[in-house]
Amino acid sequence: MVKFIQERLKAASGNISIDEASLVAQARAGNMDSVERLILKYQDRIYNTILKLCGNEADAAELAQDAFIRAIQGLKDFKGQSSFYTWLFRIAVNLTLNFCKKNSRVSFQSLQNELDEDAGRQLKDYLVDKKTTDPSELAAKKEVNGLILKALEKLDPQQRAVVVLRDIEQMSYTEIANTLEMEIGTVKSRIARGRKNLREILEAAVQ
Repeated sequence: MVKFIQERLKAASGNISIDEASLVAQARAGNMDSVERLILKYQDRIYNTILKLCGNEADAAELAQDAFIRAIQGLKDFKGQSSFYTWLFRIAVNLTLNFCKKNSRVSFQSLQNELDEDAGRQLKDYLVDKKTTDPSELAAKKEVNGLILKALEKLDPQQRAVVVLRDIEQMSYTEIANTLEMEIGTVKSRIARGRKNLREILEAAVQ
């Protein structure tokens, strides 16, 4: 199983339009082609989300592989009370958060060292507008996207998770609450604190 997952995670993904419920049912019945299709359907998004949470490509690849292995091996326990996508994301995000809590190898450099003149100017222009709090708007700017990711790494893992899922992955409050298994009110408060802390990190970088 592990070798199979490793091979599929290296494969190029494509647009798959087959009904998710049918794929899940077939995968639960042992159809490995359906397992492959599920992996190809979600591998990029799972990997990219994990990368934003852990900040390291090698760790993200390993965590994504582990998440798929756990999901495929646990399909018999999937009750269909949420979408397979939400269930898979819950496994991946919780796995990554646990990794972040236990991992002490990561050290983050000052953002000032990463700023060039153009990126610094765009950051300052963005931060002048106090009404703008959505990190996705700034992350869309190619010149400063890497700085946003580095700033996200400085957030508490729980705050980082909700900000990434809401502002970058564009998940609804309900989807985030289901994924992280918490109350919607808690999700909203953590997003607010995370955005505030992210702004303060970025402001400090351009002073």
